[in-house]
Amino acid sequence: MPLHVGDKAPLFELPKSFKERVSLADFRGKKVVLVFYPYAFSGVCTPEMCGISEMASDFSSLDAEVLAISCDPYETLLAFAKQNNLQHTLLSDFWPHGEVSKQYGVFVEKIGAADRGSFIIDREGIVAGTIMTNLGTPRHPAEYAEILKQID
Repeated sequence: MPLHVGDKAPLFELPKSFKERVSLADFRGKKVVLVFYPYAFSGVCTPEMCGISEMASDFSSLDAEVLAISCDPYETLLAFAKQNNLQHTLLSDFWPHGEVSKQYGVFVEKIGAADRGSFIIDREGIVAGTIMTNLGTPRHPAEYAEILKQID
């Protein structure tokens, strides 16, 4: 069951690359948009991630950081970011496989990947908004901005 508005966001630390790990705790005091998605390079995920990247300045002006999380290995995510010139942070929930996706209630055992679940986290680490769609339906980045505008 996915987290709900008002839930405390579980802390995590995930790799961005071989030498760099990112912790949710590092963003305390900022708004964070966690975007779980199934697979890099897939037909729905690629345009969805490109749309988020195109809104990088909008997220920055709202004092928000976007962390996109999939169960792909970080090497795949590095190639995905480079090929698509993505401007936001991509994190690997590859090992232990799907551990963070499971904490947020969006891991789909049947496919071994995260579902399309997004969690907008306020400055104190509380879920202030969620956006959930099924695997084949992309989320629109403007939806994140609308929720972010409502957070102090």
